[in-house]
Amino acid sequence: MRLARDSRQSTLRPVGVIWQPRLDAALGTGDLYMPTESKIGASRRGVTLAARLGWAAAPGRALLLGGLVLLAFAAQPAFADARSQAKRLHDRIAGVPASPAVLDDMAADIAAGRTIDAAYTAMENRSFYDVTLKNFAMPWTNRDQTMFAPLNDYVATVIGMVRDDVPFNGVLSDDILYVGSGVGGAPAYSPSSNAHYEALEAAGANLKTALVRTTQSSAAGLPSDATAGVLTTRAAAQAFFIAGTNRAMFRYTMLNHLCEDLEQIQDPTRPPDRVRQDVSRSPGGDSRVFRNNCVACHAGMDPLTQAFAYYDYDDAAGRLVYSNGQVRPKYFNNDETFRPGFVTPDDRWDNYWRKGRNALLGWDPSLPGSGQGAKSLGRELAGSERFARCQVEKVFKNVCFRVPSDAQDRARVDAMTASFKANRYSLKRVFAEAATYCIGE
Repeated sequence: MRLARDSRQSTLRPVGVIWQPRLDAALGTGDLYMPTESKIGASRRGVTLAARLGWAAAPGRALLLGGLVLLAFAAQPAFADARSQAKRLHDRIAGVPASPAVLDDMAADIAAGRTIDAAYTAMENRSFYDVTLKNFAMPWTNRDQTMFAPLNDYVATVIGMVRDDVPFNGVLSDDILYVGSGVGGAPAYSPSSNAHYEALEAAGANLKTALVRTTQSSAAGLPSDATAGVLTTRAAAQAFFIAGTNRAMFRYTMLNHLCEDLEQIQDPTRPPDRVRQDVSRSPGGDSRVFRNNCVACHAGMDPLTQAFAYYDYDDAAGRLVYSNGQVRPKYFNNDETFRPGFVTPDDRWDNYWRKGRNALLGWDPSLPGSGQGAKSLGRELAGSERFARCQVEKVFKNVCFRVPSDAQDRARVDAMTASFKANRYSLKRVFAEAATYCIGE
């Protein structure tokens, strides 16, 4: 048989043969290909095919066979499309190839219009937890915002919350912690060491099954009222409560969970009465710098970071410190810079940004906009519209490999944000909805 190159398909095909199989490498499954020059005289080819099978005396059966073959071939592209979408969907969610059986199951769901079900099937793969979610959350836990860091309690808690469909608006306020269980050789969880989580990672623990839910109050000894989700994990404390003035915790919380850095939310119209003593009112001898620059961040930020007044990180002990009723000394650093500045008396916070331009962040009107401590501040931040949209934008970028870039993308993000809130802040469903949007036609 003579072979020729089909320039349209870049595959070898036998010349003169009406029907031939072509292996679709991208799909990993057999696909039937009919050259353009053969797409005429279907009924006559049915007779020819029947003759080859010894049915020459039964033209009616030959015509029927030809029709059935055409129907089978007509249905094949739809299946191929569903299978290629299933492959793409699984790759984006789990990051590893799916088994043929899983692809078959997902393709059947997609062909039937059940794309969300197909996405949930992909999330059954352990790599969604071991790799996708781990890399998704790891940059939130360090100032370099790198994913190349050891597993820690912050990341494990995010993974567990997604796996168990815990409402994600509690990520900044719940008394919650996930630790490993049933992993041989792993030391017990300790609030003063990351060895437990590093051992889980070194052992190749299946994070889909190895993580169990507990509370920070029972495992780390924090008062339940002092817990604030991932904000009071050891990893967060080590990265953002160490040294400084605790403003870093606020800045990175805004960056990681509201997708807004301080430069983006400056508002010089807010009253400066809660700006601390360590901020000069005339940097370089020019008070205009404070009134037009420094105050734009500090007037809103300092009243909010007061929520962290009782928190610190003890580097020598390697753990979070909480001193109920006692403001940490770091809040009085450089108090000679401007003696008439605000002196922090307790952990009461107020959200001055509920008014002014930052009202556009969409604060929850059912919340009071003030409170005591990190837990109530976490509820304030996670209750905002910006928090919900931020989670959706991060997931969209993670599974679509791009930021929302046009009107269609932005409309999809709007719809996903509404769905996120309507479905009890299910971040797992956000992954499913984002991935199904990006699987292609």
